[in-house]
Amino acid sequence: MSTPLEGKTALVTGGSRGLGRAMAQDLASLGALVGINYASNDDAAHDTLTSIEARGGQGFLIKTALGSFGAAEEVAAALVGELSRRTGSTGLDILINNAGGGPTADVDATTPEIFEKVLSDNLRGPFYLTKVLKPNLRRGGRVIFLSSVGARKALPQFVVYALCKSAVETFTVVMAKELGPRGITVNCIMPGLIASDSNAEIRKDPVARKFFEDNTLLGRIGEPSDISGVAMSLVSPQMGFVTGQVIEVSGGLFT
Repeated sequence: MSTPLEGKTALVTGGSRGLGRAMAQDLASLGALVGINYASNDDAAHDTLTSIEARGGQGFLIKTALGSFGAAEEVAAALVGELSRRTGSTGLDILINNAGGGPTADVDATTPEIFEKVLSDNLRGPFYLTKVLKPNLRRGGRVIFLSSVGARKALPQFVVYALCKSAVETFTVVMAKELGPRGITVNCIMPGLIASDSNAEIRKDPVARKFFEDNTLLGRIGEPSDISGVAMSLVSPQMGFVTGQVIEVSGGLFT
């Protein structure tokens, strides 16, 4: 098996399930040492780590719910400790800001609690973690953010989520400008409807599922591997001249 990421270190937030799990597994299979950040699901996190190790990969877990500056510092401290112990260095090569989600509501139904929760999960989390880990990123590193087609479509029931993801896309360009002189690329993946726990109800509903399939050019709902495949391309040594981009991976949803 080819291991182009041998000797590289990586951190995937929200790495225990869904898209994050797929990306953590693929990074490890390509040779990277992967930190798997997760918020609460111990069983899923340990299962992900076990699956990585069963394939000969290396990883470790960092349990912290992101969303505040203090949480970002906690993750950074745990990451630096593990990297130092395992590699003798605190350098980070790949940062994937994947964690997100949260409750859905339109403007009228958005309470202050919902607003703050979605803001923390989708904007404060990646902003503060990137800020804190910026000094640890090695020259030639890779940073990836996750947005959503929901940001482009601005669906009313996802108003705060869409606002946050639009901000993440802007932050991607800001960080690409700031980190470019160090040879670090910064890009954003914009998924369409991808099979995950968060949309299980949609996929179980035959009418809703058919609606999305009929409105996707490729005629199917995406899989986590579809997103991970693009992420692995972006972190590869051959993609060092692509930065500041928002890349839609939706199968042509609503095109």
